Amino acid sequence: MASPTSRLSIPHSHRCLLSSPPHHRLKPSASPKKRPWLSSALRQVRLTGVVRMLCLLAVTMGEFLPLLMVFQDFLLLTDRWAEQNVNPALFSQELMANVSDLVMDEEVNYDPQILLRKAHAATSSVGSATVIIAMLEKNGTLKIANVGDCGLRVLRKGQVIFSTPPQEHYFDCPYQLSSEIIGQTYLDAMVCTVELMEGDTIVMGSDGLFDNVFDHEIVSTTSRFKDAVAAARALADLARDHSMDVSFDSPYSIEARSRGFDVPLWKKILGRKLTGGKPDDVTVVVGQTISLLNDKRMEEALLKPKDLS
Repeated sequence: MASPTSRLSIPHSHRCLLSSPPHHRLKPSASPKKRPWLSSALRQVRLTGVVRMLCLLAVTMGEFLPLLMVFQDFLLLTDRWAEQNVNPALFSQELMANVSDLVMDEEVNYDPQILLRKAHAATSSVGSATVIIAMLEKNGTLKIANVGDCGLRVLRKGQVIFSTPPQEHYFDCPYQLSSEIIGQTYLDAMVCTVELMEGDTIVMGSDGLFDNVFDHEIVSTTSRFKDAVAAARALADLARDHSMDVSFDSPYSIEARSRGFDVPLWKKILGRKLTGGKPDDVTVVVGQTISLLNDKRMEEALLKPKDLS
């Protein structure tokens, strides 16, 4: 018989809030250009209060393939920005547009940390966001720069062979790039590399994915699909379902208990514990590596139409 459980609820006082936006913000550079491939490869689907972003891998027919994902932590900051009549999505959207525009910049030189610096400096919107950027070079090296609790997993032959740890000030308070002076910068990014092989699967996501879905569930779910878009959709659905399940002992509830958040002592005596998923926005990007020596196959993969509706 399953143990009685209590709904996971972290007091708002323990969540991360930044101070009011300063009058002086980073100066923007030239306005970002529109990227047709980005708008056609990126769709948002609102489902039961959860934002799903399904991304195709945008292949640059050059020295590397950029994997780009930016996430705005809506649940922690929406109310605060809304009180100041600020759309919290604008910062992350502009940041991502700047990343897209600057990815081939000569100064960036295939360095995701430099790309992060230039994109952040070019962002003038008020707000904050966690962000992860990865660049896959033709020699199979995946370069990653991560600020906050977005994450990346590399799956190989049914196992997670690489994962990025979250960056937090304290529990539920991730590092973030911000329009404010007190926020983190590109210098705070965790930078790492991993050597990929043909057949590897790359899963990138916001904390809404990794707080609600275990790594073994990510492996089992992606293994059921040959199509990356279908795998991303299935992971987003799974994260949404877990986030609404008050009895699910999620990665987030396990971590919360390990940090001292739990039910009162009298409930523990009755055999209860703190459980439940974390309702949150969910962003999922799934990429599957193919042989980069086969340029025709790579071009066909890029041009093949995808239905994201």
